Amino acid sequence: MGTKTIVTGGAGEIGTAICERLTRDGHEVVVVDLNPPKHGAWTDALQVNLADPADVAARVGAFCAAHPVTRLVNNAGIIRPARVEDTTVEDFSLVMDVNVRAAMQLTQLCLPAMRAAGRGRVVNISSRAALGKPLRTAYAASKAAMIGMTRTMALELGRDGITLNAIGPGPIRTKLFADANPPDSPKTKAIMDAIPVGHMGEPDDIAAAVAFLISDEARFVTGQVLYVCGGMTVGLAGA
Repeated sequence: MGTKTIVTGGAGEIGTAICERLTRDGHEVVVVDLNPPKHGAWTDALQVNLADPADVAARVGAFCAAHPVTRLVNNAGIIRPARVEDTTVEDFSLVMDVNVRAAMQLTQLCLPAMRAAGRGRVVNISSRAALGKPLRTAYAASKAAMIGMTRTMALELGRDGITLNAIGPGPIRTKLFADANPPDSPKTKAIMDAIPVGHMGEPDDIAAAVAFLISDEARFVTGQVLYVCGGMTVGLAGA
C-alpha cells in the first residue's frame, strides 16, 4: 500500500491545479474538502467540514488510521472581507478555525505515519496578505498565524525527517479573484500595475511551488515562506 498525499481544499481552482500536478508526479492524492472534486486527479475524496474539529477528527482521523499519509498540503481557506470595525467575532473565529486550526489538526493526524516512515512533508498555503492588506483583518491574521505555526513546527519536527514550509500566493487568476476584482475596476488596474513581472499568476504557478516543496528533493528546505507573487512582496518591502 502506497503512502497518501492529502490536499485540503482540493475541489477549488488552486486545489485542482495542485491535485493535477501531484497526480502527474505520481502521488496518490486524497482530496479533503466540503465539496466533492469535479476533477479526476485523486484516489480518495473525503467530504469534511474543516470548520468542525469533531468532523475532522472523525473522518480524517479514521482515514489516517487506515492509510499512511506522509505528505500534506493545507490549501483550504476562507475569506471574510471587512474593515476592522466591521469584522465580527464570529467571522474572525471562523476564519481562524478553518485556516489555522484545521491545518494544525490535519498535521497532528498525519504525524504518526510520517514519524513511522522517518520522513514527511507539509506545505501550508499562506498568503501575501499576511504582510497586511486592507479589508483582511481576519484573513491576514490567519495567514500570518499559519507562517508562525509553520516555522515552529519545522523546528520541532526536523529531527523526525519532517519538513514544513509555507507558500504565500500573490494575485492568482481564479474565479474568486475575478468576482472580487472586476477587470474594469480601478482597484484591479492598481493591482495589475503593482505586479513587477507585469502579469497575474496562474493556479499552476502555485502547484509548481507545492510540487517542489513536497518532493524528496526539498529535504533540506524547512521553515521557509516562498512568496509566489510576481515580485509584489519585493515592492512592498522597498516602499
